[in-house]
Amino acid sequence: MSSRIQPTAQVDETATIGDGTTVWDLAQIREDARLGSGCIVGRGAYVGPGVRMGDNVKLQNYALVYEPAVLGDGVFVGPAAVFTNDHFPRSVDPEGRLKRGGDWEAVAVVVAEGASVGARSVCVAPVRIGRWALVAAGAVVTRDVPDFALVAGVPARRIGWVGRAGVRLIERAGEPGAWECPETGALYDELDGELVERA
Repeated sequence: MSSRIQPTAQVDETATIGDGTTVWDLAQIREDARLGSGCIVGRGAYVGPGVRMGDNVKLQNYALVYEPAVLGDGVFVGPAAVFTNDHFPRSVDPEGRLKRGGDWEAVAVVVAEGASVGARSVCVAPVRIGRWALVAAGAVVTRDVPDFALVAGVPARRIGWVGRAGVRLIERAGEPGAWECPETGALYDELDGELVERA
């Protein structure tokens, strides 16, 4: 199995593209980026230098993933979502000189396994999106998102929990702190603001 790269895509020769990965038209993958197997990089998406992506990651059209972002296996990034990398962005230094690569410190957005980031959302680095979390479309994430959390708004706040299927969990009657996925029946327990899968 090999990768599929459209002729209009720009993939730097130092980038690593995993087996079965597809890179669509006008996408740009920069130096030393590493993409796992089975990924899809949509039209016009951008993957910055040194970005790390696991297996089966989907970057939808025009998603912008700036270095040094790290995306775990099975991550979904919706259309036109943006991962920033500068906590204190400026074009120039205090003396008015154009800032260059060594004049600022890049910080990362880290997205853990299975998490989804909705269309046109913005993740302001440094921030971590937890395992199987769901960021609603248009949200602005300014602080870490717990595993399985459903967050929405500006700034994003937790409004519920989701399971691996991405469906909003329902609290079980008569079992405070116990949550169930209406699609799969999987059970979860909430303790001190965190959700864990029941063994």
